[in-house]
Amino acid sequence: MAHLLGGENLTVSYATRTVLDGITLGLEEGDRIGMVGRNGDGKSTLMRLLALRSTPDSGRVTKRGDVNVGYLDQSDVLDGDLTVGAAIVGDQADYEWARNPQIREVMGGLVSDVDWHANVHALSGGQKRRVALAKLLIEDHDVIMLDEPTNHLDVEGVAWLSRHLKTRWRANQGAFLVVTHDRWFLDEVCNRTWEIHDGIMDPFEGGYAAYVLARAERDRSASVVESKRQQLVKKELAWLRRGAPARTAKPKFRIEAANALIADVPEPRDSTALSKMATARLGKDVLDLENVSLDFIGGDEGQKLFDNITLRLAPGERLGLVGVNGAGKTTLLKLLNGQIEPTSGKLKRGKTVVTAVLTQEVKELDDVSDLRVIEVIEREKRSFNVGGKEFTAGQLVEQLGFTNEKQWTPVKDLSGGERRRLQLLRLLVGEPNVLMLDEPTNDLDTDTLAAVEDVLDGWPGTLVVVSHDRYLLERVTDHQMALLGDGKIRALPRGVDQYLELRESALAGSTITGGGNPVTSGSSASAATAPTGPSEAEKRDARKAKNRIERQLGKLEQQEKKLHDQMVKSTAGNDFDALAEQNKKLKDLAGEREALELEWLGALEVLGE
Repeated sequence: MAHLLGGENLTVSYATRTVLDGITLGLEEGDRIGMVGRNGDGKSTLMRLLALRSTPDSGRVTKRGDVNVGYLDQSDVLDGDLTVGAAIVGDQADYEWARNPQIREVMGGLVSDVDWHANVHALSGGQKRRVALAKLLIEDHDVIMLDEPTNHLDVEGVAWLSRHLKTRWRANQGAFLVVTHDRWFLDEVCNRTWEIHDGIMDPFEGGYAAYVLARAERDRSASVVESKRQQLVKKELAWLRRGAPARTAKPKFRIEAANALIADVPEPRDSTALSKMATARLGKDVLDLENVSLDFIGGDEGQKLFDNITLRLAPGERLGLVGVNGAGKTTLLKLLNGQIEPTSGKLKRGKTVVTAVLTQEVKELDDVSDLRVIEVIEREKRSFNVGGKEFTAGQLVEQLGFTNEKQWTPVKDLSGGERRRLQLLRLLVGEPNVLMLDEPTNDLDTDTLAAVEDVLDGWPGTLVVVSHDRYLLERVTDHQMALLGDGKIRALPRGVDQYLELRESALAGSTITGGGNPVTSGSSASAATAPTGPSEAEKRDARKAKNRIERQLGKLEQQEKKLHDQMVKSTAGNDFDALAEQNKKLKDLAGEREALELEWLGALEVLGE
């Protein structure tokens, strides 16, 4: 594979702290790399260096002369005086950009609901983010670098972006580097993982699941990582292995090796024991919304945000909520918490219910901004019971990533992610029995998210989580429900995948608005001539190609299975040379599979399937 760009001995220091210490790395064609690490460990700094947006204290960045790099920063870089249309496509006329199917696809996936004529400065933070992402993705780049691209994207937006990145180039063309805390996204799109920690970079093959396994194996064999972190990694790996069949069926790591590693790891949580404990604390009745309707605030009479919905929460229930923006997810939490009165219907609240809500803001910490972290917690109590285990304030604070040094940091000096963790801790030490979390993953890195999930595993109470992070939803909740913007609430027996199917069905035939002219996702702008469909001869050829590719994919599957069996034997016999060769063959097969799948998708498009 051809080299695209890289860094040699990159070093960056701030004051007395070295963030990057002599890192050497490179991106080659076909690389799909996810960067993980704790907040402040240098992920964004490294990305800015590689994108030539900043310079290192020492070392250098090299780039092949003809390589075009696109970069999405975390900060807002759009001209606020431009309209949305001008910010994305410049001065192109509608018929010019709408003739390009790739641009139409990006518009439909990211900005179909944004006013094309609005000034950028009038948009919300999430809309600005999507406009900036759309502007980047319609351009032709050899390398794309994305710093937290899933921020402000809902479940659908994240799923769309993953599909786009997986199909943007052929298997051995182009490259991207992404920093995100969205672990489902990392596992879905990445074939390599870079872990940034302690000034260095450790590379791993595969996405997030493979990274978790490899890190657990590394920690066990080297015996250099503290036991608490190792147990967290193993526990998360155990959940990954016991998760959805679609995840474990992918050849992203050796299932047999994972089984041996996690054989002694218990289930992430004992649902039966937690349910019994929750019933003892809560009684039979928790929170019930009965035949509740709620009008839109400021809307015309008869416009309803919720229309005669009923929702009953049981003791120990763990419910995840997904939905389109504006469908009322946050409002539903406020209804359950009694902060909003319904237009009709009623809220029934159990006598022993004590609620706590983690909001999307962190203003709740303003009143303790001059206190230190440990002081905030000790003001509540000095010892706590979580899942039947006793913790001191210091132990509980440390479990969510506050080291001894950080425990004495004033609240006003904490980062966004640290304030988020402290906000959650402050709620938990109040010992509520109903906990509601509104987008709890904001500003948290992957290690901290694993620690938060570990705390929630042992928390005995009713849990309601609103999040666009499907990994978190599947990890800490037992079932999910959806708000689709039609005033109803629907159960999702098949989880987030079912929600995406419902949304895709609802959006079938929808249009993209650009420059005032409706543009359907399968046609050019109204000013352009409608394209003709494929001929019968083209359809016959596509049908033959489809059948041929499906046969080839079947053969590849058998070859991959055979290789997996060989790798198990090589692992058992400590034949690492054979294992390396087998792993190389597996990667070659994966590249061949991706190319065939793209060709198969092209045939389906011709057939209209």
